[in-house]
Amino acid sequence: MRHRVFSSVLLALIIFAFISAQARTPEAALDYFKEGVKKTDRGDLDGAIEAFSRAIAISSRLDNRKQSSRKQASSFNGSTVLSPGEALAENVTIIDPFTADAYNNRGFARFGKADYVGAIEDFNAALRIRPALVVAYLNRAAAFQANGDSESAMKDLDKAISIKKDFYQAYLNRGSLYHELGHDKEALSDLNRAIELKNDVAEAFYQRGFVQLALNNWDESVKDFDRALELRPTMGWAYQGRGTVLMKKGQMERAIKDFTKAIEQNPDLVWAYFNRGLAQLYLGNEAAAQSDFDICLKLKPEVKKELEDRIGLARHLRATRKD
Repeated sequence: MRHRVFSSVLLALIIFAFISAQARTPEAALDYFKEGVKKTDRGDLDGAIEAFSRAIAISSRLDNRKQSSRKQASSFNGSTVLSPGEALAENVTIIDPFTADAYNNRGFARFGKADYVGAIEDFNAALRIRPALVVAYLNRAAAFQANGDSESAMKDLDKAISIKKDFYQAYLNRGSLYHELGHDKEALSDLNRAIELKNDVAEAFYQRGFVQLALNNWDESVKDFDRALELRPTMGWAYQGRGTVLMKKGQMERAIKDFTKAIEQNPDLVWAYFNRGLAQLYLGNEAAAQSDFDICLKLKPEVKKELEDRIGLARHLRATRKD
């Protein structure tokens, strides 16, 4: 059975906004934008959403044919301000490309709050204003994927890569998505490309390690998990992955050590208890195995049937092994 591995899908927050000299982005909009970036960094997502909403409102103008050109000029310069969170009216036209960055960043914050529908709406708005805003495709793909729409996520990642051929984050995310969908050869190709572009990020090696594991390239898988842990020694899921490979290779004691390290880094890592228990059972350590199985089922009761099947297999292998 293919388990979905932990994947910290990369999104992109725009730090330095696009400023249009022609549109004369109001200073107040830029100030709110910067405030939103700072609040996002601090984890104040509600405050960030409010700040980006104000930036969006200020950098918009009313396009009402009954208005005089003088009034239009006034609203262009930012005197028409919508309240935070207020929906843009039908007669509002966005004319400043900067606004796309503010929509992207508000979508980023909404994604962080698990408001995937709201995030998608903001990324849509950003792309209507600037159709080549590559980070918005990357971010919308992450929101689509989180919302269960893998097909749309794949299309957006394809689009992002078509615009920016060396877009590391897009190759990494698409490789992860390919793996999740069971297309491991395609996943390996994308992750190879990601590592060619940036070979000092633990996440890429960790993801490729699981793909190599799925392809039964065990030695290559161990090398990738080794590299991930060299770059980030506290990466619990990399210990879990390497332990799984070692268990498949019959190196149970070494596997148990890795599962233990995984649990030390992430005490709620269900599959580390699952696999460590099986390794202990194979070695005849019944009490230690049962302790791990109890914790595993407490954390994730729905794996009970799968665990029972694997326990039966482990007992059979132990009974038939040749020491």
